[in-house]
Amino acid sequence: MELRHLRYFIAVAEELHFSRAAERLHIAQPPLSQQIQQLEAELGVELFHRKTKRQVQLTEAGQVFLQEAYQLLAQLEKAIELTQRTGRGEKGQLRIGFTSLVTYDLLPVILRRFREQFPEVELVLQELTTAQQEQALKDGHIHVGFAHPPLEDNTLNQECIQQEALIVAMFETHPLAEQKRILMRSLSNENFIMFPRHLGPGLYDQIVSLCQQGNFSPKVAQEAIQMQTIIGLVSAEMGIAIVPSSLQNLQRSEVVYRSLEENTPLIETAVVWRQEDMTPVLHEFLQVVKIVSR
Repeated sequence: MELRHLRYFIAVAEELHFSRAAERLHIAQPPLSQQIQQLEAELGVELFHRKTKRQVQLTEAGQVFLQEAYQLLAQLEKAIELTQRTGRGEKGQLRIGFTSLVTYDLLPVILRRFREQFPEVELVLQELTTAQQEQALKDGHIHVGFAHPPLEDNTLNQECIQQEALIVAMFETHPLAEQKRILMRSLSNENFIMFPRHLGPGLYDQIVSLCQQGNFSPKVAQEAIQMQTIIGLVSAEMGIAIVPSSLQNLQRSEVVYRSLEENTPLIETAVVWRQEDMTPVLHEFLQVVKIVSR
């Protein structure tokens, strides 16, 4: 049995007339009759009572088969539509890795825009450090990541989507909080709260380099993995922190942010993926990322 047999049968069943069904199908009437006879022979039942050579009536078996044929064609059309939409990146799943830093600026805008355009794509979000994202991409656990170069794996595709300066987060009653801009050397005696180097060597090394420009090495009093935790420790007067400027969007009572007098290294955020693991959904997601980050 082939798909055309179902379509031919439905046409005859709806028209109850071979000639009209043949016209509707844009085929000659004799081949149509032959196809219906082949279908009946394969099923081993009569589907039509032949009143005349051309006019027919459905048998009881034919009525049952008509309903099933409708369902089969509807299921087929649904499968075709689903397949096409998946191929266009309109349906599927996308697993996204991200650092806590990108949640204060770009990522919410990107996710909102993508969901507006592709509401049926399931987004699975996982907060990971840059190093963890590299491994997750390699293992196929995520499709795309938002990380901070430099990356150790040079086989990954990456595109910079944001650069931001470093600023100082401090308790609001700190003596230096009265200044609009702060010199690095004035922080030489401060306790620093920092991100662990093994989880984010890029950011850690840039902060240390900035301190060295002020002729000192930072006194690391506390380490914290999450940016919000670092700011929380600042609000507890455990020390000061040098953080990317987007952290200003994290409003915390009694914490203020100040610019530095020196030109600071720029902290990059990059979207990272593996070209060999490209899918239609990932392609569409990367297009949204590019538009939002322009």
